Parts: sequence; C-alpha cells; structure tokens
Amino acid sequence: MARKRQIILFRPEGAGGGGEVGVTDVIGTLRDVIRQFSRYNISPDGSGPEGYGDSPGMALFYGPGLTMEAPSSTDEVKQVIVTLIDEDFAWAVLGRMCKTEGLKMMDPETGRSFGG
Repeated sequence: MARKRQIILFRPEGAGGGGEVGVTDVIGTLRDVIRQFSRYNISPDGSGPEGYGDSPGMALFYGPGLTMEAPSSTDEVKQVIVTLIDEDFAWAVLGRMCKTEGLKMMDPETGRSFGG
C-alpha cells in the first residue's frame, strides 16, 4: 500500500505577496476555518464532544480525497495538516482553496512551499 502524502497548509505573512519562509499569519479561529473550508466541501464529521472528532486538542476535517487536522485547543489556527488520500480529487480542491483563500502549501519532507 502506498504511503499517504502530507502537506502543511498555511497563510504566509502579508499574504498578498512573497511572505518570508517560515513566517505565517493566522488562518483564523477554528470557527473561521470551519466556515472557510465548508465552501470546498470540507468539514468535521460531528463526532466527539465538540463535534470536531475524537482526538483531544485536534479538529479533524474530511473532504474530497483528503483529511485535515487543525488544533482545537488554541484560539488561532496558523497551520493545518492535510493528508492526501486520493490525490486526483484532493489537488483540484486544494489548488482552488489556496488561490481563493490566500493560502500556501508546504511539503514537510522538502520544505518547499507552493500554491496560492
């Protein structure tokens, strides 16, 4: 079985243009993130005590060809871990979401940023 690829989703500081590598702006509060992601058919499954899944401190989202994890224990979300399950579906959604929402993707294995 092939290994699932992971991507880090973030908003570069000064998202309008060339933010520094490693410097990120806030994506939003968890409620903002849920609202933003819902436009792309990505949402939590409603399980767990807060409706974000059963992992303490993490909100788990499901979408077309991917899952996403965001911290639920902080006021602001700066990064989201994306696990690609079916890349054919996931890339189309991620590309459109990054372009529209001013987000970028980073490959944690290489450190390379792309998208947006």
